Amino acid sequence: MGAPHAGTAPVSVVIPTIGRASLLVNCLESLARCSPRAAEILVVDQSRDADVRAAVERFADVGARVVDCAIRDRSVAVNEGMKAAENEFVLVTDDDCTVAETWVATAARHLSLDPDAIVTGRVLPVGDAIAVPSLVGAVEPSEYSGSIHYDVLFGCNMACNRSRFLELGGFDERVRLAEDNDFCYRWLRAGRPLRYDPELLIWHHAWRTPAQLRRHFRGYARGQGIFYAKHLRAGDLTVARFLARDVYRASRAAAALVVRGRDEWPDARLALIRGVPTGLVAGWRAFRREPRSATR
Repeated sequence: MGAPHAGTAPVSVVIPTIGRASLLVNCLESLARCSPRAAEILVVDQSRDADVRAAVERFADVGARVVDCAIRDRSVAVNEGMKAAENEFVLVTDDDCTVAETWVATAARHLSLDPDAIVTGRVLPVGDAIAVPSLVGAVEPSEYSGSIHYDVLFGCNMACNRSRFLELGGFDERVRLAEDNDFCYRWLRAGRPLRYDPELLIWHHAWRTPAQLRRHFRGYARGQGIFYAKHLRAGDLTVARFLARDVYRASRAAAALVVRGRDEWPDARLALIRGVPTGLVAGWRAFRREPRSATR
């Protein structure tokens, strides 16, 4: 474990980036304002963009460094960051997010009290909320340990023990864009603790156009279908009720669209109509039948 500097907590931060240097600078500035700061900040760069490297070098004095990642995929980047981290306690956020000054302290407190837990928290918008793909604003804490969910872990705002994360297999790199849902499901199925604390607060910045957001939702929906296929293929029928819920949500959104007409901004539920079936087919072909397991 790396020795923390004065005014730092013995935690690492992992930030995947695909080359959005100006957004990344905002993220790093917010981390530099944390009190205490993290002992190290690992920017997992999937872009090989000189502007990204220059941005990270500006924050070398607060522990920022680049971890190169040849594969452009968030799940791969987070896994690589976890492996490279020098501290057991690791926080994860994205390059288009900024964090509250208490973010590191809140995570460190939770993990010190329960090193086996994952903690996730509030994600609020900067800019037009409709242009941000993932938000959660609940102001009351929630305890999910002992229950089964897939959608209560927010991958852009999470803190965990790196060894516990990796021993469960980390993010499944085959379930692209739905890797945090898959990990959340496996974590809770394994009986491990997961809780939500609104004090673990970040802001997700709006930057996508309607077309970019539409593509993102389609990719997410396809990943969700792969997630369902993975577990159904293994004989785990628990996910069938989540699949049925997605079908219901998509049908309601489609019915509302007929009434109100098409909006400029896309509806994530409508992407489920095509994305989930496509992912189910792809996932069913990709995953051999495996014994039911909590890992991967």
